[in-house]
Amino acid sequence: MRRALCLLAALWAGPVLGADSGAVSCSNITYEGNRYALCEVDAAQAQLKLFLRDDKDQVFGHFSTIEQALEAEGKALIFATNAGMYHANRAPVGLYIEDGKEEMRLVPNAGPGNFGLLPNGVFCLRPGRADVFETLAFRDAGTTCTSATQSGPMLVIDGILHPRFLPDSTSYYIRNGVGTSADGRRVAFAISRNAVTFHQFGSLFRDYLKLPNALYFDGNISRLHAPQIGRSDAGFMMGPVVGVVE
Repeated sequence: MRRALCLLAALWAGPVLGADSGAVSCSNITYEGNRYALCEVDAAQAQLKLFLRDDKDQVFGHFSTIEQALEAEGKALIFATNAGMYHANRAPVGLYIEDGKEEMRLVPNAGPGNFGLLPNGVFCLRPGRADVFETLAFRDAGTTCTSATQSGPMLVIDGILHPRFLPDSTSYYIRNGVGTSADGRRVAFAISRNAVTFHQFGSLFRDYLKLPNALYFDGNISRLHAPQIGRSDAGFMMGPVVGVVE
């Protein structure tokens, strides 16, 4: 009898992943004929963190490299995705702050490529919350973030799609991004599983996820680490990465 109870206890304990696991939920969805992988995070419970360089100042570059570093600390990466645009040397294009240390300043002006398609924005991490801010509003408010990454364009700005997004656009790419709720607790990361337009992608955040602000991270280079749905994309080196640590 005692042996049976011990076996039952072991089986019960087996699936438990830790305190943060319930704060991350990943699934594959379809919206208006397009397929997406979606991971929702409760920022009040999960430990969201940005990753760029290791303790030897080397770019992590891959989900597997981050996993190895965390494993050495007795931690695990239970979700991650690329988080903002970067140069050929993987240095951030715009604002990048990690654990209070600023590597790159805020870039408020227009420029080439999607990053410079104003308005762009900032994904800001603070204790117990995460927020997407339009860049100039972020600058003018003087908001202080524990960690932050700048990217662009904004997808949704106070409930309105970016003014340059066209319903009849012919620019189709794999795309990924993040949206946040007004209270900063609900954080939704999405990556398209087929090529979509900016208008379609922005509509996912505004109309399906009902989030007031959302930010584009990148296009065809986009990758996702989501063990819940059996996915961990590999390939060339990335720049900034956002993930949940357990």
